[in-house]
Amino acid sequence: MAAEVLAQGGARVTVYDAMPSAGRKFLMAGRGGLNLTHSEPLPQFMTRYREAAPRLQAAIEAFSPDALRAWSEALGEPTFVGSSGRVFPKAFKASPLLRAWLRRLDAAGVQFAFRHRWSGWDGEGRLLFRTPDGASAVDVCGTVLALGGASWPRLGSDGGWVDILAAKGVAISKLRPANSGFTVAWSDLFRDRFEGQPLKGVALTIGAHTVRGEAMIIRSGIEGGAIYALSAELRGAVLGLGQATLTIALRPDLDAAALTRRLSGTRGKQSLANFLRKAAQLSPVGIGLMQEAAIASGRSLAALSPAELAQLINAIPLQLTGTAPLDRAISTAGGIAFDELDEHFMLSKLPGVFAAGEMLDWEAPTGGYLLQASFATGVSAGTGALEWLKR
Repeated sequence: MAAEVLAQGGARVTVYDAMPSAGRKFLMAGRGGLNLTHSEPLPQFMTRYREAAPRLQAAIEAFSPDALRAWSEALGEPTFVGSSGRVFPKAFKASPLLRAWLRRLDAAGVQFAFRHRWSGWDGEGRLLFRTPDGASAVDVCGTVLALGGASWPRLGSDGGWVDILAAKGVAISKLRPANSGFTVAWSDLFRDRFEGQPLKGVALTIGAHTVRGEAMIIRSGIEGGAIYALSAELRGAVLGLGQATLTIALRPDLDAAALTRRLSGTRGKQSLANFLRKAAQLSPVGIGLMQEAAIASGRSLAALSPAELAQLINAIPLQLTGTAPLDRAISTAGGIAFDELDEHFMLSKLPGVFAAGEMLDWEAPTGGYLLQASFATGVSAGTGALEWLKR
């Protein structure tokens, strides 16, 4: 995006990429249909960026979700709003959009240099790159760094830039996993039976924060959209206390009294699992979670009264013991502190050097917010770099 803005403004632009081809992380984002942005009103949209919202407000207002949709349509890829409010290209994949984008950049004169991994500056201020042909030094008039966080390092963003900028005195918040799963010490029986099973229509709570949605049982713990939406709070508790207690409501639309009435009927010869499945419409994995919680408390699920079962159904405590590794996270929290940047994301300690995307200290849940802020900060950094070149 920065390259496009700069080229349209008349600058000569080269994109240096460590990978053998362009847009590899963009293509990975498209594996789920390429959720470009979200259709909710902008005031609500901005709350998804939490404490970073004031720092991103101007950039996202300047290149809004509507502007992003218009940009995609101008490249021949019209968009649509899904049932959840998320925005996707009608083609529902990234490759056609990327191909059209690269053609437009080529027509604008943008050059690409692949297999060039940035390694800092030399004594004369030139950019240094490691290439298959050895080290290379490039003299430039302005630089936009868009090096990503440290998730999905095999796609190029390995966080190697942190030490380079820190050596220049740039303040950087530690990179941490965002939109990640969390580890749980499942019993062998639960893990082997329910790995890969979804929890649908649940409500997840930590402290004052509750999210409705879905989650997925994985061998090492739990992940999924509702987990990602709470990942900042869950990560904070895990890092601060060594663990986090996540409360799961399997039937959030039924209160304890309604559930108690349903569970007060005669069970007859039914197994407890069948009774819970029919009386409370619980899935096998939900019943398995109840069994895990009962065992952890030292009680038998069968020994609980209807009122106690009703209470447990909507308040299953789940102990999260750690975060998934950063290289398995969808995105990265942490990065360059906003106090190091001007309104167009130029580094105050390095005039003429701009930064955009996941390098900056912000995070957001999945749902289109990650790509939107990456696009918008790219536009802002490109605009700032163009103004810098003109001065």
